[in-house]
Amino acid sequence: MSIPQSGGGPIEDFAQLAGLMEAGCKPKDRWRIGTEHEKFGWLTDSRMPLPYAGERSISAIFQGLQDRFGWQPVTEAGNVIGVQRNGANVSLEPGGQFELSGAPLENIVQGAAELRNHLDEVEQIAGPMGVRFMGIGAAPEWRHEDMPRMPKGRYRLMTDYMGRVGTHGTQMMYRTCTVQVNLDFASEADMVKKLRVALALQPVATALFASSPFFDGKPNGHRSWRSRIWRSLDDSRTGMLPFAFEDGFGFQAYVDWVLDVPMYFVYRDGVYHNALGQSFRDFLKGELPALPGEKPTLSDWADHLTTVFPEARVKKYIEMRGADAGDEAHLNALPAFWVGLMYDQTALDAAWDLVKGLTAETREALRVAASVSALQGEADGVKLWDLARAAVGLSHAGLAARGLGEENFLAPLMQSLATGEVQADRWLKLYDGAWNGSLAPIYEAASL
Repeated sequence: MSIPQSGGGPIEDFAQLAGLMEAGCKPKDRWRIGTEHEKFGWLTDSRMPLPYAGERSISAIFQGLQDRFGWQPVTEAGNVIGVQRNGANVSLEPGGQFELSGAPLENIVQGAAELRNHLDEVEQIAGPMGVRFMGIGAAPEWRHEDMPRMPKGRYRLMTDYMGRVGTHGTQMMYRTCTVQVNLDFASEADMVKKLRVALALQPVATALFASSPFFDGKPNGHRSWRSRIWRSLDDSRTGMLPFAFEDGFGFQAYVDWVLDVPMYFVYRDGVYHNALGQSFRDFLKGELPALPGEKPTLSDWADHLTTVFPEARVKKYIEMRGADAGDEAHLNALPAFWVGLMYDQTALDAAWDLVKGLTAETREALRVAASVSALQGEADGVKLWDLARAAVGLSHAGLAARGLGEENFLAPLMQSLATGEVQADRWLKLYDGAWNGSLAPIYEAASL
């Protein structure tokens, strides 16, 4: 989840809304890679989630990162809710999921080094406390009431609203973890092609990275329960964005969609003002009930852009949002997969040729099939295993063309393509076999 945005001053012209995203256009030599991943902290003696406060806690780990490694605190209402250093930050999801939002980097090798350094620093602080972190798409056993609550005003508002608009929203907030990568575009046309490829291939990412087959202490019938949750969360702000494939789509069409998504809040002077269900269009007219007579700034608009959750999201870059968190190899494989497809023009063109014939109905059906069956899923005659094989092949070629050896980071995906099994399948085999129906071993097995 995002921290308050810094988009700019008053909105004086409607064109500024699209302009905020268009300002992200940059030449290829300035394209960067920003990886984000979440992980669950757990107490080794009880296997319970890591609390916010106390001797063994998120707060204590934040303090250790500041004292030993030079991270600077980010606070809200007197509470440390994150730390930042050199363009990267560590923030908190609603249930205490620890999220590294990496600095914008030039290549996957740098990203892997950043991840390893982060995990080493965290382990040095957390290990002596009897705390570990695991990379997995959903909490295998913890109930909603087991989860700690982070002291962030945004989350208090969202928790209330989620219970009114869907059936799985609070599960997403408190008991799931994801990995995503943020990538640049050169122009509006480049954004359009990349977003369309990203949306169409999110089911492939969901399948390849599926790692959440357990929930509430038992198998849940899905390889990615995290993906299943997103399908029953809030239809107004989630999904596969079929309008993005229509003729004439661009920044303005995306703006029009976001404007129709109900608001969550307005952030002013350290306070989140409740604007649940209200209209940003009314805000533009100075008619927002939460702040009568006040008009929004570009920072307000940037905040609102963070409250839509499609499978791929546009801000000043594109976020790939379809994957479960996993082990270190998979955390590195996710940015590698998308960089290979997006940052080489030949690979991007070929990827579009691969998916441009899919209908909106097929794309959505593949999304469902991926969450249920991962690589074994299919829809309308399209087999996810075949589509994944083609997509990973294009990614591999795109990475190889960059000449940096980044294609080696696709190794865990190549293994899954060879066997047809992903992380979730391997967890289920262990659960039915060596673990004898117990989930106690998964904490250690999934730890980073």
